[in-house]
Amino acid sequence: CLSGEAPPPPLFASSLAEDFLNGPLPPGWQSYMSPQGRKYYVNAYTNETTWERPNSLPGTPRSPVKHKNTLPAGTETGPKGQLGKDSWRFRTSESFYGVINCVTFPHPDVMPEQQLLKPSEWSYCDYFWADKKDPQGNSTVSGFEILLQKQIKGKQMQKEMAEFVRERIKIEEEYAKNLSKLSQNSLAAQEEGTLGEAWVQLKKSLADEAEVHLKFSSKLQSEVEKPLLNFRENFKKDMKKYDHHIADLRKQLASRYAAVEKARKALTERQRDLEMKTQQLEIKLSNKKEEEIKKARRKSTQAGDELMRCVDLYNQAQSKWFEEMVTTSLEIERLEVERVEMIQQHLCQYTQLRHETDMFNQSTVEPVDQLLRKVEPAKDRELWVKEHKTGDIRPVDMEI
Repeated sequence: CLSGEAPPPPLFASSLAEDFLNGPLPPGWQSYMSPQGRKYYVNAYTNETTWERPNSLPGTPRSPVKHKNTLPAGTETGPKGQLGKDSWRFRTSESFYGVINCVTFPHPDVMPEQQLLKPSEWSYCDYFWADKKDPQGNSTVSGFEILLQKQIKGKQMQKEMAEFVRERIKIEEEYAKNLSKLSQNSLAAQEEGTLGEAWVQLKKSLADEAEVHLKFSSKLQSEVEKPLLNFRENFKKDMKKYDHHIADLRKQLASRYAAVEKARKALTERQRDLEMKTQQLEIKLSNKKEEEIKKARRKSTQAGDELMRCVDLYNQAQSKWFEEMVTTSLEIERLEVERVEMIQQHLCQYTQLRHETDMFNQSTVEPVDQLLRKVEPAKDRELWVKEHKTGDIRPVDMEI
């Protein structure tokens, strides 16, 4: 170090990869400007700092000096040594997080493993943060959209089950009609004696059986088919409301991210202007006055403040989206459990009615009974999540 004091940590960052007068900096090095207008250099890989410009060739710079939060004399600080309002801290974003479709995710190399919100439950709120490439094209589908598609599919399956039961009802009604018609057939009506009495009773039993099947079809309609059709009347309206709400929050997040990028670009331009004016003054290429340097420095600081403001608004928007994602996905999860349990209940009612209708044919429905007793919404959810999950890493705040 020429002055013997350690250069400060980067307060006003320059994203320029080249020094205007001396060519490109070695890989990993960036130039910065202290609040006093003095340039220094920082190695992003080693955290080494120096007042002297590093060699153009890759390697260690001349007289590197490591620092631990050392600030130059005159830098304003707040409570407990924090940077004051006229200073702000810069972190190279790619080292700490990555932005994917305007959502900020932590970098796995520097972020400790995140704890699941609902460990061991395979909850929707833990596994659908990332977007997924649409197999139909080059666009992406949000994890929340995949959850919505599952709900729409579930509603369709429920409707098709009701249609299946309706077909069963038609078969029962037709069967009962044919039995009743057959019981009135006059064939062998002239049989006499005890055999004739037995034959009459056999035909009567057909009429009784027809009545049983007719009652079965009626109960199927009122106790199975109708509840399946009427369950969750406002389903489409509710799903549309969820979809629009989350989509609006994502649009707001994208808008905030665009504002951050615009502010970051503006800051870079202001820093470039400040750096050029300072260099021209140092090497006497221009008659720039100190007042112009101060003005450029003030604009650079204002641009930094604007960037911080935009980042804060972005983080607020992402936090709101995060909260609504958790709340809504848990509600969708609850509705899915309710749907599965409702279908399970009415299919059990179907088998019970079937038992009552035909006690001699239990073997055909016993396997159905066994499988229905094993229905587990949590297990179904685990299997589905494992196959369709888009990512369990949750977003984090953007930092500057």
